[in-house]
Amino acid sequence: MGRNLRGKVALITGASAGIGRATAAALARAGSRVVLGARRHDRLERVAEEIRATGGEALPVVTDVAEASQVEALIGRAVAAYGRLDLLVANAGIGYFAPVEETPLEVVERLWRVNVLGTLYAIRAALPVMRRQGEGHIIVVSSIAGKRGGPGSGVYAATKFAQVGLCEALRVELAGSGIAVSVICPVGTSTEFFEAAAALGGVRVEPMGPVQTPERVAAAIVRCARRPRPEVLVFPPARLLVILNAIAPRLVDAILFRFRRRLLGNRFPGPRC
Repeated sequence: MGRNLRGKVALITGASAGIGRATAAALARAGSRVVLGARRHDRLERVAEEIRATGGEALPVVTDVAEASQVEALIGRAVAAYGRLDLLVANAGIGYFAPVEETPLEVVERLWRVNVLGTLYAIRAALPVMRRQGEGHIIVVSSIAGKRGGPGSGVYAATKFAQVGLCEALRVELAGSGIAVSVICPVGTSTEFFEAAAALGGVRVEPMGPVQTPERVAAAIVRCARRPRPEVLVFPPARLLVILNAIAPRLVDAILFRFRRRLLGNRFPGPRC
């Protein structure tokens, strides 16, 4: 059975839609008291109302994770309301699709602030609380793009790699503290992520390859919360890509070149293998 999540306090960033929304609902069904952080007040309230309607307990807090003070206030509200923080799901993130050289610097900075600094702000605010408790669990939602970069998503992949590296370091730093650290790496997910990325500009794309529902990713997060694991690839066959990239990166380059042509057209010459 693993850890009992009933009565635990779980905080989810990016909780107003997609994976965050599905995770909040799944944790609430498991009996956790959920604290919801996101920028959009109306959607956040709607998620909280849906959870309460099914007998769950939810505290919505409007938060922009790119602002450290707002993230600190979010953690503070959770502790003020419930006295502790058992689980942090750092899920908030945005994407952008374009060649690296065509990605505006303001977009680069925004992706870094939301995906990387937003994650770091949440972890730094949560750790003192979890250290006082002597226990806790940090779950970071990264991506398979954090294991292998692909054409048209170089900057996004860089932020996801940063999350993976951050979790790897934290696992060692926090060993013996009672605080677990996990990273979740989904493949393409059927959410509004791609629409939101297109709204920033760049190339409008649809998820390619296997596509998962946010509920499937949420179920994997809940399983990890019950039985902490260092890393979860939500689509297990994706492990083959990670292994192949480690032993034959040029082969993976050649495979992804075909994907690049579909995504970006023929603006660049082929790889020199």
